[in-house]
Amino acid sequence: MKIVDLYKYKKSVIAFELFPPKPDVPLDTIYDHLDQFEALKPDYISVTYGAGGSQKGRTLEIAARIKNQNHIESMAHFTCVGHTSDEIDTMLASMHELGLENILALRGDPPANNPDFDFSSNVYSYAKELVSHIRRVNSFCIAAAAYVEGHADSKRLSEDLSHLREKVDAGVDFLITQLFFDNRLFYDFMEKARSKGIECPVSAGIMPIFKADQIKSITAKSGCSIPARLVLMMDKYQDNPDDLRKAGIEYAITQIRDLIENGVDGIHLYTMNRPKSTAEIINGVR
Repeated sequence: MKIVDLYKYKKSVIAFELFPPKPDVPLDTIYDHLDQFEALKPDYISVTYGAGGSQKGRTLEIAARIKNQNHIESMAHFTCVGHTSDEIDTMLASMHELGLENILALRGDPPANNPDFDFSSNVYSYAKELVSHIRRVNSFCIAAAAYVEGHADSKRLSEDLSHLREKVDAGVDFLITQLFFDNRLFYDFMEKARSKGIECPVSAGIMPIFKADQIKSITAKSGCSIPARLVLMMDKYQDNPDDLRKAGIEYAITQIRDLIENGVDGIHLYTMNRPKSTAEIINGVR
């Protein structure tokens, strides 16, 4: 099933994002969680790719398992970092053979061992070029990333929105935002995106706060701002991990409820592979 079709008849599509375990960790560690995620009845589950395509094989294997054994629609992340055109075609052919119909097309992060990676050395330097390539190859449903506060490489949000429009015009079916913690920023982004002629569905990316140092590291890399009340919350519970997790879950529930009440197209929950905490969030929202 193509995920974009869900947005045609379902209000606020709910998705979970998982990531493959490290190469030296058995896949059973994620497979053991899949039944718990399945019980929460997400509309689909996406599986990340890894910096520089480091876990591409595992991404496809997990995505196929989710679709064929857990009977939940899945979406495989796919980046163009470090891949030739032939390698991209081989990966797309593998996805097609596995019955995967949905792709999140990304430029991707630099390889972990090469933080100064030159993106211009890629066959494709931008996600919009990868989107165009995929659209020519097969009839995949294609998702892409959007940045509520603008991409870290863009000088201003208006510039980033122009690039986003180009990406959508290249063949994107729906968008998923990077994390944000202030819904007002999302609503402002949506108003500006619609005024730019970006009409496809947009799912809000929500990352619960489980660890303060983890969130601070992620936001530093992504350029996402942290509201003062959230900084105070993390400082308050910095010496009590369990209380911070509980407070982070409550914050995510409040965020998601507000988004749904205001008619968001979808919620893309970054689960961090935590089925118990994800269940608390979903049950709190419902």
